[in-house]
Amino acid sequence: MAPPIPQRHPATPRTVPSGVAIFARLLGLRGPDAAEFAYLGEALTHGDPPMDRLVGWMLDVGMSTSRPMFEQAVRAGVDSVVDAPEPLRDFFAIVEDTPSWVDPAQLRLGAQTMNSGGADGLYIARDVALLGGYSFAGFNQTLLRTGALEKGSNKRFAETSQWALDVIADDGLTVFGAGYRSTLRVRMIHSLVRRHVVEQPDWDSDRWGLPINQTDMAATLVGALVAPMVGGLGMGLINKPSEYTAVAHLTRYVGWLMGVDDEFLPTSFRDSIRILAHTSAALSVPDDTSPQLARPMIEDPLRWNYPRLVHLRRRIARSQHLSVSAFFLGRRAMGHLGLPTRVVPWYPVIRTPINLVGSFAAMLPGGRARACRRGRASQLRFMATMTATPATIGATTTLAGHAA
Repeated sequence: MAPPIPQRHPATPRTVPSGVAIFARLLGLRGPDAAEFAYLGEALTHGDPPMDRLVGWMLDVGMSTSRPMFEQAVRAGVDSVVDAPEPLRDFFAIVEDTPSWVDPAQLRLGAQTMNSGGADGLYIARDVALLGGYSFAGFNQTLLRTGALEKGSNKRFAETSQWALDVIADDGLTVFGAGYRSTLRVRMIHSLVRRHVVEQPDWDSDRWGLPINQTDMAATLVGALVAPMVGGLGMGLINKPSEYTAVAHLTRYVGWLMGVDDEFLPTSFRDSIRILAHTSAALSVPDDTSPQLARPMIEDPLRWNYPRLVHLRRRIARSQHLSVSAFFLGRRAMGHLGLPTRVVPWYPVIRTPINLVGSFAAMLPGGRARACRRGRASQLRFMATMTATPATIGATTTLAGHAA
């Protein structure tokens, strides 16, 4: 018998973020019908059975024994593990059997397109997708139980960004590539979090469902990889239709590796917007945890690393990133997040014409490769500004010791 739909699922679709709503209407997309909306509620109780089975075995035999085998299989394949146990073989038989629909050329183009957004693409991911995501109270309940406040929002975003940069690295999504490895590590940590959080005495499954469930994972997937592309349009980052198609293809494969169900894997860029809009309609419910997680992000730039004029540049960075949030999220969402509602969006206004020129230059012969190189370099510079030490995937959860 299927578990009941958790109480966090609203009776009717919620108002989705304004930018997503506008784009969905432009594409002629409708909100979820009754059956689709009910399924979004049901999926709040669905986990990732293949990885959950593997993690159950890993914990039974002990992480000190099983984690090295998992890492060896991630880096070089399960056949490289001497006398690999059956649970390990069963899982990697799935992920190493790349689906026939995966197109390496599309993955490369999608990665190039996303790299071309440069640091501005990461700004949108940080100041809009991640910050705005704190309006989804269901996400926050899990985050707060895995040490999000103690470890800090800056480390969490650096970790998420490192995963994304691995995914869009050169050959990052080839089997055993950097993005392949990072995605499987994230998937394993998700399973550890599910087991850990659901066993906590204050976790109310009737209210919140399963931690890191399929609906949440689908929203996170398109929020991390597709939402910044949509936001980029508002800041002059324009791409060809074929390049948006490639981004959707990359998102589809990353989601497959991450353990997201087929129903939530986008088949086109338009379909990715549909998934983003539908999951937002089921999840966009702020509560008192929203400002609790959002406010520290606004102050993070005051601790970033600059070689000169440190105090001044930190203050400018704080204003810059707050202006990006205000421009895209709007006063209502900023208010729900406990953030200033009267902010001049000066940075998007300045950057939009510059990005428009760069976007058209990228469409010239050889332009995409040049834009990709420049964009990648600016992303790495921003990462170094945020954190002096390389981000370690999984370090921002209290389960890092289990995963080590």
